[in-house]
Amino acid sequence: MSARVNKDRFLKRMGKIYESWNNQNEEILSNINSMLFVTGNLDEENVYNKTNAMQSWLYNTHLVDTVLVLTKNHIYFLGSQKKVQFVENLKSNDFNGSVPPITLLQREKSDKDRGNMDKLRKILVEAGENVGYFAKEKPNTEFTKSIMEGLPGKDYKPNLTDITLPFAILFAVKLPEEIEIMKKSCTASVNAWKFMKSKLVNATDLKKKVRHNKFADDIEKEMVEVKQQGDMSGHVEACYTPIVQSGGKYVLKFSAQSPDTAMDYGCVVGTVGCRYRSYCSNVGRTMLLEPSDELEKQYETAMAMEAAIIEALKPGAVLKDVYEAGINFLKSKDAKLVDKLTQAPFGFATGLEFREGQLVIGPKCTAVVKENMTFVIAIGFNNLVNKAAKEGSSQGAAIFISDTVLVVKDGAAENLTTGAKNRVKSFVIRLKDEPAAPVDDIISEGRKKRNVILEDQTRHKQTNEDKRKKKQSEIGQRLNEEAKARLAGTQSGDQAVVSKKSTVAYKNREKMPDELEITKLMVYVDRRNDSVVVPVYGVSVPFHISMIKNCSHSVEGDYVYLRINFAHPGSQIGRDNQNFQNPLATFIKELTFRSSNVKEPGELQPSSDNLLTAMRLIKDLQKKYRTQEAEEKEKEGAVKQDKLKLNPPGAKMAPRLKDLFVRPNIVAKRLSGTLEAHINGFRYHSVRGDDIDVLYNNIKHAFFQPCDNEMIILLHFHLKNPVLWGKKKYQDIQFFTEVGEITTDLGKYHHMQDRDDMQSEQQEREMRKKLNAAFQSFADKVSRQTNEAVDFDQPFNQLAFTGVPYRSACTLKPTSSCLVNLTEWPPLVITLDEVELVSFERVSFQIRNFDMVFIFKDYSRKVQTINSIPATSLDSIKDWLNSCDIRYFEGIQSLNWNNIMRTITKDPEAFFEDGGWNFLNSNSDEEAVDDESSEDAYSPSEDSASGEDDDDDDDESAADSEEDDDSASEGSLDSDESSGKSWSDLEEEAARADRNKEIGEETRSTKHSSSNRFGGSSSNRHGGGSSSHRPGGSSSNRHGGSSSANKRPNGFKGGPPPKRRK
Repeated sequence: MSARVNKDRFLKRMGKIYESWNNQNEEILSNINSMLFVTGNLDEENVYNKTNAMQSWLYNTHLVDTVLVLTKNHIYFLGSQKKVQFVENLKSNDFNGSVPPITLLQREKSDKDRGNMDKLRKILVEAGENVGYFAKEKPNTEFTKSIMEGLPGKDYKPNLTDITLPFAILFAVKLPEEIEIMKKSCTASVNAWKFMKSKLVNATDLKKKVRHNKFADDIEKEMVEVKQQGDMSGHVEACYTPIVQSGGKYVLKFSAQSPDTAMDYGCVVGTVGCRYRSYCSNVGRTMLLEPSDELEKQYETAMAMEAAIIEALKPGAVLKDVYEAGINFLKSKDAKLVDKLTQAPFGFATGLEFREGQLVIGPKCTAVVKENMTFVIAIGFNNLVNKAAKEGSSQGAAIFISDTVLVVKDGAAENLTTGAKNRVKSFVIRLKDEPAAPVDDIISEGRKKRNVILEDQTRHKQTNEDKRKKKQSEIGQRLNEEAKARLAGTQSGDQAVVSKKSTVAYKNREKMPDELEITKLMVYVDRRNDSVVVPVYGVSVPFHISMIKNCSHSVEGDYVYLRINFAHPGSQIGRDNQNFQNPLATFIKELTFRSSNVKEPGELQPSSDNLLTAMRLIKDLQKKYRTQEAEEKEKEGAVKQDKLKLNPPGAKMAPRLKDLFVRPNIVAKRLSGTLEAHINGFRYHSVRGDDIDVLYNNIKHAFFQPCDNEMIILLHFHLKNPVLWGKKKYQDIQFFTEVGEITTDLGKYHHMQDRDDMQSEQQEREMRKKLNAAFQSFADKVSRQTNEAVDFDQPFNQLAFTGVPYRSACTLKPTSSCLVNLTEWPPLVITLDEVELVSFERVSFQIRNFDMVFIFKDYSRKVQTINSIPATSLDSIKDWLNSCDIRYFEGIQSLNWNNIMRTITKDPEAFFEDGGWNFLNSNSDEEAVDDESSEDAYSPSEDSASGEDDDDDDDESAADSEEDDDSASEGSLDSDESSGKSWSDLEEEAARADRNKEIGEETRSTKHSSSNRFGGSSSNRHGGGSSSHRPGGSSSNRHGGSSSANKRPNGFKGGPPPKRRK
């Protein structure tokens, strides 16, 4: 189906044009007989003009080479075949409110539209000679030039009148849906300014040398990205290249350009403007480095003057009076600054055009302010002096402030860009130079003295964690109140009763079948009514098949026994029907029937055949009944979709994607197919002829995941209600195609510079690029066709983290409204609006990963757990949840959420009276206290080994004595050295000590000779032993040390050897 214009939107806004036209108070439009609007190509140098604004206002797009003629009684549209198809649903023969009938004319290139020009000329002649048009806009294509030149004829010379002003006022008054777009546009401008401000502060701090124009170009590229704009990034663009000026020379106009000179950070004027869905907004601020007190007061005066102008912008006010209100305020506040004012208006109307030249806050504009108009306010003072300028910075300064405001019904206009804080301390940078301490003080104080500045900074600096905690406390205050109010509104005494199937076989005896087996008191299986009729004391008694648990038969001698076991109180009927309907009923637990296995004379079959046949039929009937029950259970919760409305046969330009696979595998075989967008839904048509329909009104979330760093590219639909395809219900369906090779041949020889491999990689990159473009184009076309009823969301790869939501690890990616995993199957889609809170479990410094539990606002819904998330992702996940206004808690333990939710749903009032979800916060606090106390409880002393057993062996006592001798000799050495021994005396003492050590080694080797007689001690035979028994002697001896000094006592159970005493 080709894209269609939004009919309701077009008729509503066209009705506004005719209401203004029919208003006799409109001096210009009241004399107009017809209107002519000729549209050519988009002019990149002149994007903002009335023709483009009107096309966006009416069609929400730009239709090249089209003509729109309005008369009092008819509307005519001329365009190519595709353009006519786009507005085909507007065609009508009757008035629709104030909008007259609409006729569509298709271009004829064979005669260069001469016939169409004759028709239009005739229409204009019949309407009258006064034709309204936009005088300043000239035709820029061959078609538009031919129209403007060909319409006047020999007998017809129209009186062309400029109607720019009435349409400027018409576009300036915003409709409710336009106001919402304007607010988002202002949010985008605020985000862009915050980004520019952070860059300016960073450049000032590092004293970067960068040129104004280079800085502005970088800001323009980055301010529309996802990091700054979030989910709005796909629809945000710059109104103009940001303007950055400094160094004493300032041009305080929106037509100014950033100079090609190095920035001077003494006084920086910056302005940014963003355009969201064709609607413009603006923010301008001034950054001051170490300003003088006088300059600060001038900045405050500028802010107060802006507030006075906003106060004067009320419905009914004349724009020149608003200008005078600003001048009078400045004269009363600081008359000296009047001469410093820039010779420019104090603002202008904005919207589809960035600057509406007909509606400016200037001394000569007599236009009247109306409700729901939006204005850009701009106040500038030039040629100011900063007497406190830093050395190397210019003393020349300027102040420029700009905001976007909305005129409301009562009171002052509403400032839509308050997010870009407009107060002095937000834009004044002060550098704190610490006085240099004397060298002697630094040496005497040591390292601690030099850290004073750092400690002071961290003490007063609010960390990211502090900001998160502050916002989390605010969210937590609302959490229990909102949950309690929500439960109070939804809870009622009557709970939904699940209807159970009747287990009555027949309502009365007349309903029982009249069969021969029943008459002969035999076992009869009624497959039609799902019942079994058995004889009990000579009476045929029916039992529903659901009451039979099982049956079996056995052969004993000449008899066959059939045993039937029934469901009864205390027995389990099924997984979902564990309780018997009437637990106090009198019941039969089992029945056993016996029949002879011997054929009597004249019988073709023995009588036992009836029991064997009955057992087989009972089992078949049970199998059939259980299958039906499973299918009915599968249908629970599923909805029947509306009928898909297919595109007309002659329609073109329908969004379509080919060679797609579908998940889950609804058809038995994995086949490719085509996905096409129709009037009210999608249809996937496989090559085998299977059709899968997904209607727009049942789509809860639509996702488009590009193939960047992925092996597949996909479109995923998460449905509001499950839908039956085949005999199963599904709530998620995905259409995808594979990119590159999912499997790799490891046996193939690869070379780094193999031309075939390099070419294949290049082809894969090109294919990825084409697939991304094709899928993105499909998503954009569907969004336009459905008037954004189906808007595809893209995951943010920058916020991705790994986890295990089901059985295997996967990459989880947040979107603007969900947390998803779409690559692995089954998929995970968590709607953030449905989340009550998040609990982080097993959070500890000793554990490398943690778990995350999502608790939903619907307390009857099972919680969603994501396991094994790396601990390195904890901070980024907290930031993301904090930005989404979702409360989170963290703790060391894993909680039993099934019991917790069961307790809450059982008595929610008592739960919230006891503090509600605050128990999670208290648990985490207690765990933190326990951790601190456990850390304080253990404080090992240096003499921890003194408490061990004292019954050491002779070697250990000798070792201690030797160690004492060593320590004593070391002490005497220190004292001798202090008294000044000669080198010869020191050498004699060292030789004496070596001889004593050798004597000790010989004594120990003699003592242990019996243990070494068979190749070493018992410990050596098992792979252990002392190092002194190794070949080559003791390692400690080789280094001149005593082996006994390194020996461990018997009571030492593990760990390093004890330290030597010094």
